Amino acid sequence: MLHVIENEERSAEENMRFDEKLLLKTDPYSNPILHLYKWKEPSLTHGYFLDPNKYLNISELKKQGLNFGKRPTGGGIIFHTWDVAFAVIIPSGHSGYSLNTLENYALINERVKEAVAKLIEGEKFSLLPIDPIDSRVSVSNFCMAKPTIYDVMLGDRKIAGAAQRRKKNAFLHQGSISLAQPDFNLLKKVLLDSEVMEAMRLNTFAPFLGDWRSEEFNWVKKKLQAHLIEAFSSL
Repeated sequence: MLHVIENEERSAEENMRFDEKLLLKTDPYSNPILHLYKWKEPSLTHGYFLDPNKYLNISELKKQGLNFGKRPTGGGIIFHTWDVAFAVIIPSGHSGYSLNTLENYALINERVKEAVAKLIEGEKFSLLPIDPIDSRVSVSNFCMAKPTIYDVMLGDRKIAGAAQRRKKNAFLHQGSISLAQPDFNLLKKVLLDSEVMEAMRLNTFAPFLGDWRSEEFNWVKKKLQAHLIEAFSSL
């Protein structure tokens, strides 16, 4: 049975530490866990090995009220303001746990694809079968600027990406689903490379066309979270 965590609002760093503690203490024979994030303020996270100072204007980031934290997983920079972010932990005793990282991505993103398809009926979503090559370093270090293998796609545009960390007892999958268009005015102020914003515009699919600050956005977000719970309950 799936264990769902919808805890109180946390800072980005607190949410990341919470996930890491969950991963380290997970019993190999316990149930899968789905953590649906709540943020104290507009946030972003970055991969464990990435230095955000190389790609972001940190002083402007703080001025704009964005909180940021380092993930225990790898990957690039993700803005958690216009997305639906979540984490899944699969214990090593679970039949879906694999020593093959791509198989673990497929296990999770097949469920993400199912949830997204229920939110946006009539569209055909798929998992990206290959890892596209992009020589632009800045672009490749922003999750929603460049699709990577096994991301959830609508045509050639990305709607969901993720990063993972595997331990002997379990693996942690931290995911982000694009819901609304990015705040391009904000991005202009905080990005050090303008190519990143254009890559996000071209490569990301966002189903919600309204303002991410609206009540309607929150309603759609809750609906997608409910679809995620339903999809992961089959694990």
